[in-house]
Amino acid sequence: MSLLLIVSVLWALSFGLTAQVSGLGAPFVTAVRTLLAALVFLPFLNLKGMAPKRVAAFAAIGALQFGLMYLLYIASFRWLRASEVALFTIFTPLFVTLLGDLLERRSTGRVRLAVAVAVLGTGICVWPGLERTGLLCGFLLMQGANLCFALGQVLYRREAPATGRPDRELMGLLYLGAAALTMAVAAPWIQWHQVAALSLRQGAVLVYLGVVASGLGFFLFNAGARRTDLGTLAIFNNLKIPLAILASGLVFREAIDWPRLALGGVVIGFALALNGFSGGRP
Repeated sequence: MSLLLIVSVLWALSFGLTAQVSGLGAPFVTAVRTLLAALVFLPFLNLKGMAPKRVAAFAAIGALQFGLMYLLYIASFRWLRASEVALFTIFTPLFVTLLGDLLERRSTGRVRLAVAVAVLGTGICVWPGLERTGLLCGFLLMQGANLCFALGQVLYRREAPATGRPDRELMGLLYLGAAALTMAVAAPWIQWHQVAALSLRQGAVLVYLGVVASGLGFFLFNAGARRTDLGTLAIFNNLKIPLAILASGLVFREAIDWPRLALGGVVIGFALALNGFSGGRP
C-alpha cells in the first residue's frame, strides 16, 4: 500500500505539467512519455524463457494501459482544465472494481450504486461549467482513458504473478508495447521543426512526465497493484485527485470553486467508500 501512496504524491503535479505541454499534441507528448519510460526499464527487460504469446499479451496490456490511455488523456486537455481532468479520473476505481468483478464473476450491484453516487458528486463539482463548449467531449475522452487504465491494471494484476518474474523485468515490455502504439500514431503528425523548437522548460517537463510520472510512477503503481486487494487498489486510484486539484490551484494558480469542490468531494468520498466495500474482498 505504501507504493501506491508514493505514486499518488508523484502524480499530484503531473496534471498541471501535462497541461503546459498538451499544446504540442497528444500523439507527440504520448509518444515521448512512453518512449522515455521504455528506455528507463529496457536494461531490466528479461524475455528469456517467456512464451511468445505471453510476450505479446504483456505488450498489448501496455499498449492499452499506457499507450491508448495517454492518447485519450492528453487529448482531453484541449477541452478541460487540469483540475477537471484530475476530477474526471474519479471513475477509474469504479471501473477497476467493475472489471475485476466481471472477470471474477462476482456481484456488481453495489458498484453500480457507487457509480451513481460518483456521478452525482462529479456533477456537483462541474455543474456551473456544463454549458462550456467541449466539456462533454473532454469528459468522454477521460472516461475512455479511465477504462483503458483500469482494464490494464486488472489484466496485469491477473497475469503478472503467473510469470514468476519481478515487476522490473515486465515493465519494459509493457512500455515497449505502449511506445510502439503511440509512435505509430504520432509518426504522421510529428513536425520536426516544432520538435527542434522545444523550449528548455518544455523539454524538462517532458522528461519529468516520461521518466518520473510514467516510468517510475507506473512501475511502483503496478507493483503495488500486485500486492493489494481490488478495493484498496480502487481507492488509491483516486487519492491523486485531491492532491492534483490542490496542486492545480496552489501551484499552477488555476481558478477553483473550493466550496463546491469540497461538497462534491464529500459525495465522491462516499462513493469511494461504497466502492471499497464492494471491491475489498481478496
